[in-house]
Amino acid sequence: MKVAGIQRTSTIDFPGVLACVLFTRGCDTDCFYCHNRDLLGPGDCLPEGEVEAFLKKRRGLLDGVVVSGGEPLLQPDLEGFLAALKAMGYRVKLDTNGRQTQRVLALVEAGLCDYLAIDWKAPRQQYLQVCGVPPEQGYDATRETLCRLAEKGVPCEARTTLYPGLTAGALVELAGQLPPLPRYRLNFFRTPACARQRHLPLLERPFLTPEQVRAVEPQLRAVQPGLTF
Repeated sequence: MKVAGIQRTSTIDFPGVLACVLFTRGCDTDCFYCHNRDLLGPGDCLPEGEVEAFLKKRRGLLDGVVVSGGEPLLQPDLEGFLAALKAMGYRVKLDTNGRQTQRVLALVEAGLCDYLAIDWKAPRQQYLQVCGVPPEQGYDATRETLCRLAEKGVPCEARTTLYPGLTAGALVELAGQLPPLPRYRLNFFRTPACARQRHLPLLERPFLTPEQVRAVEPQLRAVQPGLTF
């Protein structure tokens, strides 16, 4: 596993669970608003022994581990790593863009994930501009993943970052493209510390404020009763 960093303690990343967060290296999207841009490409990783020693030492102090990124599903040994976490007694949350539907479902069927957070990034017509990936490879695949998880009653959430250029109307439409989920989380936009030069004009567009979200909250809750922001 290519783990680039550890957040040693978190009370907010895994609902109801005291956890640490492991950040894997590599991603298969290029979202213009990304806050973890340093994880997208090659770079330094923590020694496997250091990660293992940390996790063993924290048993009994932490209840869960969040595997985030980057995109964890790019790690070829993810299944074995999650199995090792479960063997240590940890509950496991996986943060993913959900593009690999069958692999996500296989992890759930194998009992390797207790909770999933899937990034529901952008409307289909904006997906390429926002994420750098064609919608048939991103939007469609992620929607299938979320729909399948909802069918199976898997504990999960979708989360949408309110990036510059996303309007209130488009947000309501985006939320309505999914079945009602246990949780639908909105993350308010924060300007990233670094960005690609070509993304700067996109970052300068207006973005939704809490007041604007509250104005459409009834429409959002009508399609996603588990809304949180």
